[in-house]
Parts: sequence; structure tokens; C-alpha cells
Amino acid sequence: MRDLHSDLERWWANDRRTALATVILTWGSSPRPLGSKMAVADDGAMSGSVSGGCVEGAVVEAAREVLATGRPRLERFGVADEDAFAIGLSCGGTIEVWIEPLAADDLVWRGLVERESARRPCARAVRLATDADKGRDLLLEPGAAPVGALPPDLALRAAELASTAWIEGRAQRDGALFVDPIEPTPRLIVVGAVHAAIPLVTMAKAAGFETIVIDPRTAFATQERFGHADHLSHQWPDEALEELGVDGATYVALLSHDLKLDVPALRVALPKARYVGALGSRKTQARRAEAARAAGFNDDDIARIHGPIGLDLGGRRAEEIAVAVLAQLVAVRHGRDLRAPPATVELGVVASDSTPDRG
Repeated sequence: MRDLHSDLERWWANDRRTALATVILTWGSSPRPLGSKMAVADDGAMSGSVSGGCVEGAVVEAAREVLATGRPRLERFGVADEDAFAIGLSCGGTIEVWIEPLAADDLVWRGLVERESARRPCARAVRLATDADKGRDLLLEPGAAPVGALPPDLALRAAELASTAWIEGRAQRDGALFVDPIEPTPRLIVVGAVHAAIPLVTMAKAAGFETIVIDPRTAFATQERFGHADHLSHQWPDEALEELGVDGATYVALLSHDLKLDVPALRVALPKARYVGALGSRKTQARRAEAARAAGFNDDDIARIHGPIGLDLGGRRAEEIAVAVLAQLVAVRHGRDLRAPPATVELGVVASDSTPDRG
């Protein structure tokens, strides 16, 4: 949602009216999941996607009509079997898209953006009715009062659906009510500014991860090498991770191949991170496990470390290692907790004695 919000802010700064289109139901093959969004400006500019490109043009036209009337509308689009192959589907399908005006001062949308930036789980409940006078949406957050307005019966049902959405991690639809969970942006934290980290950051950003590189060795963690990362830190890993905050949407890749960096990172990351992976051969993994035990971790804790990091794709170049790591991140993110078999090749590393002692 970050890119969508960025475009919306730019449009609003230029006094352009905007609409939001959201996928609320799918049948058959669908190139985009429930909750996929596309923002449309009054001149037809668009950001995001609700399909693989097959219905975007029709959605833009419908959105411009919504802006002209000021009333939301529900649209159903079908993809014929003969057209499906062109957008990468094996067969056709149907999607329903809710299209609504979205103003710069919309309190619910502003609340969503604020909570996403603060990495606080929340959900938006939308009433799928063109009559907006009785309340059309509600912002829900665990343990907090709702923001917005819905009829009382729908507000109660929305809270129930939101609880299910947070547990299952996917949008919920019940008749004229759609509840869209907004989870923190997945965040990849790379510890160790080694060569393989450069393409990994590039690929992870393309896959929707916020990217952060941590390395106190300023010769490696430079803007020239990592200017494409969202954030670059020269702090020691434990200090940086404590400051950033580790949560269930945090993925940590230990690429330094250096226990002086790995162990402090493990102390903070391992208890809370969704994923922790570490570069190195079986011998390196054994040394890391021994150091982790000395730091107070038990065997169950250590078993959570994906080591060697990445899926065993057989590649040896830095770019191929990055592909293997990203593939594992995507698998874990979507519930495929795949483990790589032990590897014997150590690549893209910096000798452990290159890391200065902590001052």
C-alpha cells in the first residue's frame, strides 16, 4: 500500500480527485488476490492493479464515472478463457471490484496509512452499498476504538470478520460487508553488506519488501553500494534491531559470515522475527549454533534458523544466491516453510577478522 499512498499524496498535492478500486470477490482464475487495490485520478492516471491488465482500462473508466457522480459502485468483470492465456492464466474467471471516491481528508484512509507506517495491524470494513449516508466504512484495530461509521449491526459483524481476517491473514466478505486486513509491510533486514546483499536488496524491493542493510563496517555499507536500500545503518546489529523493532513481519538475513555480527543480531531477532536465515556451510552453522547456545538459546530456538540460507537452487553467483534467498523468503511469507539442505559452498562472504571489535 506504500506505493499507492505515495501516488495518492502526489495527486492530492496537485488538487486531483481520486477513486479507489478494490477486488472484493473472485471466481475461477484471478491474477490478483482479494483486497488488491488500484487508485485512479480524475485524468485517468492509475496506481496499483486489480488484475493482470485485462480489466484495468474498464476500471479506470468506471472510476472516472464514480468521480463524476460522487457515488460508489460495484462492478463485475469476466475474463474469457480465450483471453486468459494472454495474462498468464490457465482459464478465465470473474472478479468483483468496489469503486469509491477517496478524498485526501478521509479519516479512515489516513488512519490506515498511519497504522501501516507504525507497523500496527488493522482492518478496514467497507459497506458495499451506494447509499453512503448511513456510514460506509470503519477502521478497526485490536484493542482500540473504531474510527469511522457503520450501522450498528454491520459494525458488530465487521469486528467479528476483522478478528478472523487477522488470524487467517486474508480479506473476508459477508454479503454487503467487506473486511480488508492491513498488515505491516514485510521487512527484510540484511545483516552484512556483502556482495550478495546488493542484488538481494534489489530483488526484495521488487517483491514488496521494505529493505534495511545493517553493517558497522563502513567500507562495505556505503551509499554507492546500497543506495537502493530503504535504509542503511552503521550501528551494531543488536542496537539497530532494537531501534527498528522486530515483529512478525520482519525477515532477517545474516550474510556477514561473522559471529561478532551474527550473535548480537540473533539475540534480538530470533525471539520475534518471522524468519531468520544465515549464510554459511555446515561447519559455519555448527559454530553459529554453539555461539547461540552460549548466548542462552536452546535447540528449539536454534532450529528456527534457516541455515544455510536460501533454497538449494545450485547457483553460486551473487545474483543466484539472492534468488535462492528471496525464494525462501517468499515461501515462508506464504506459509511454505521450506528448508534448504546443507550446503558446502561459502560465497559472498567477508573474513571474520575483518570486523573490528565493538567499541
